[in-house]
Amino acid sequence: MHPVPCLMQSHCPSSGIVGPTKLFSANCGNYGKRLVSGPKRLDVAKQAMFNGRQVKYVRRISYGPHVLKSVANSDVSVVKASENMATYRFWMEIGGQLRALVKRKSNNKYGLYVEVESSQLYEGHSELVMIWGLFRADSTNFMPLDFQRSSADSKYSTIETPFVKDSNGRLAVELDFEESLAPFYVSILLKSKIGSNSKISTIRSLRKTNFIVPVGFGSGYPSPLGISFSDNGFINFAFFSRDAERVVLCLYMDNTLEKPALEIDLDPYVNRSGDIWHASIDSSMPFVSYGYRCRSATDNKGHHVLLDPYAKVIEDLGLGLPRKCLGKLYKEPAYDWSGEFHPSLPMEKLIIYRLNITGFTKNKSSKLPGDIAGTFSGLSEKLHHFKDLGVNAILLEPIFPFDEKKGPYFPWHFFSPERLCGPTGDPTTVAQSMKEMVKKLHGSGIEVLLEVVFTHTGEGCALRDIDSSYYHTEGGDDLTSRNALNCNYPIVQQMVLESLRYWVIEFHIDGFCFINASHLMRGFHGEFLSRPPLVEAIAFDPVLSKAKIIADSWDPHEMETKEIVFPHWKRWAEMNAKFCVDVRNFLRGQGPISNLATRLCGSGDLFLGGRGPAFSINFITRNVGLTLVDLVSFSSSTFGSELSWNCGEEGPTNKTLVLERRLKQIRNFLFILFISLGVPVLNMGDECGQSTGGSQEYADRRPLDWNALRSGFGTQVTQFISFLSLLRRRRSDILQRRSFLKEDNIEWHGTDRTPPMWDDPSCKFLAMTLKADALPSQVTSGSPNAGGDLFVAFNSANHLQKVALPQLAVGSTWVRLVDTALPFPGFFTVDGVPLDAGLATYEMKSHSCILFEARKL
Repeated sequence: MHPVPCLMQSHCPSSGIVGPTKLFSANCGNYGKRLVSGPKRLDVAKQAMFNGRQVKYVRRISYGPHVLKSVANSDVSVVKASENMATYRFWMEIGGQLRALVKRKSNNKYGLYVEVESSQLYEGHSELVMIWGLFRADSTNFMPLDFQRSSADSKYSTIETPFVKDSNGRLAVELDFEESLAPFYVSILLKSKIGSNSKISTIRSLRKTNFIVPVGFGSGYPSPLGISFSDNGFINFAFFSRDAERVVLCLYMDNTLEKPALEIDLDPYVNRSGDIWHASIDSSMPFVSYGYRCRSATDNKGHHVLLDPYAKVIEDLGLGLPRKCLGKLYKEPAYDWSGEFHPSLPMEKLIIYRLNITGFTKNKSSKLPGDIAGTFSGLSEKLHHFKDLGVNAILLEPIFPFDEKKGPYFPWHFFSPERLCGPTGDPTTVAQSMKEMVKKLHGSGIEVLLEVVFTHTGEGCALRDIDSSYYHTEGGDDLTSRNALNCNYPIVQQMVLESLRYWVIEFHIDGFCFINASHLMRGFHGEFLSRPPLVEAIAFDPVLSKAKIIADSWDPHEMETKEIVFPHWKRWAEMNAKFCVDVRNFLRGQGPISNLATRLCGSGDLFLGGRGPAFSINFITRNVGLTLVDLVSFSSSTFGSELSWNCGEEGPTNKTLVLERRLKQIRNFLFILFISLGVPVLNMGDECGQSTGGSQEYADRRPLDWNALRSGFGTQVTQFISFLSLLRRRRSDILQRRSFLKEDNIEWHGTDRTPPMWDDPSCKFLAMTLKADALPSQVTSGSPNAGGDLFVAFNSANHLQKVALPQLAVGSTWVRLVDTALPFPGFFTVDGVPLDAGLATYEMKSHSCILFEARKL
């Protein structure tokens, strides 16, 4: 057992004696049995305090009846003049107050001035002694103090110091402590002899506890949660826990150590406001990381050091459960955003590419150096791919730290990017590399959207051990057994909002896609709310006012999309799963053509009532389930929920007819995705035909194969997507609308210009004319980009169709832009192929789509 070396001074306020390296005591015979009778030099060794040695605090009480058992729960008021000075006032059980002034001095010392204000003590002509000791982590175990004497019993845990009258006639004691000893608590108990009978009594606070005074650290502030750095050199800690009866702040000098270098037991009457525990320390102290222990009534041990949920830079120290992670005491340097061009694209203008940061460039075929492959920096090196495709927004799969066994849709922290996405082994540079990536993407006119999961956590998340109110404790097994967050509980709602604001302010993120969004509507008891507070708060939050917010009701647990009416307040867009279902059904020859018509026009059944087609986020495939190539290659009973069609043979094949049909279907899917009103979403790997061999599991998704992009398939599909992106921009007057088409702007056709056979379930053909002359054109009539009406037809039948095109005014003709049945490169063209003179019909092959544009001769 090693005593803590320190320097303390005791001053007699009336005489002003100060000894810089000595402990002074008055000759108070009856009370001074354990006091040093004369000046003794103390051991001063700052390095011993912070040399990584584990200090075990053993309580040593040597004066029999006066057992100094401290509990950090004194009734106290705090008057904070500055970070360098604070006054604590305690009510005493005999009446009056004890006042403790803590001041940081210029001579690298802390001064503690204690005085009593009690008429009973003054009138009784009492002799008063202050019995005091120091502690940090455990208020029942005091720090032994080393007075450098040879005998073992010279090592004390408590000291008795007499009060003397100051110049104002008040009873006072003044102590000095070396700055290197801080931070710690001083636990104080008063002992008095009152009256002629010399009756000795102890005096405690009004709550029958010792007086607890923090030295070397302040009470701190309850806001903001997490750590914050003040201009005067202090770090503020703020931490929510309603369940905890005691919270211990654990500070580390070395992340490799099993135990913290210093633990501070926070006083619930000084360091707690409501359910927020808070404290502040000098940032010059040599600590590099921190965590908390929480001790509740049911578990007072608090074995595990828990990660601060608001930590911005974290150190992941292992995969065990509970996960060992610490927040770093690191002030992120301000990033230089000067010169950044913020795209600020309207929702209807977006063309989105969904990707996984690691998988995008991890494959050796990316030809990137190993230190940046699979990282934010690696993505920055591949901006040309987005330009080649014509996309102007990327949607990143979740980048929060996650449960490695379950994948990125099971996060355990919400305020920092996953360390694997940045330079190896250095969490402080991950955020910087992400900001650099965002700045480069913005400079290329590309927005950055994040998929986020706030509805549940992976295993090992610290929130469960911090406070039970973070999670649902009732509402059925679908909530209680899934680490389901209680999203509409105030403290969880606050955490979600502050996380979103952090990513917008610090990383300039342009928007968010909320996975498992239907769960955001669950109330405290698991019930569905018609007006969920969190969803509404996100919609109206001023910091998020320019951010795009998208609800995605796909459930990572059940791997399926929940159908629910999502409240939107005219702000929320939604991933349109019905678009995916109806397009897949039509192209495999099932489902009524009216369903396809609804999706082509922006899904008015879902987005009327204050929104519009721009709020419909359309997709054919996502990062779970079948890829685009597998969607046209597998359709056995195993894939029933995928609504797929193998085009005539299951799995890989060498049959030319089957391969040609599959290629047509891939073109058809892409064509319908881009020609429909709404925002199209491409999925990483679909542009080069990547397959999982029919696996629907997320874990079986492979990194992007950059060599496949240069294959014949990859070349023609990439060029087709580029063409479709250009078409959407060129004909934004029709294809990128914020409002729905009026009835006069669209005309539906059968094969011979008669109305479609809406009621015939066997009908597999649909055509439409989109009339440009009735639309508010965004281009002048003389512009080379100006276009006339569009004629679009879709044939999912297994036979050809002769299609009659609408008649045009004299001086105009139809030009073919797309026919997905033609061979590459002729199946699409920017210039257009005029319809042969005199022809009013066009022969459509089976399983194909066509697009004509009216142009002047």
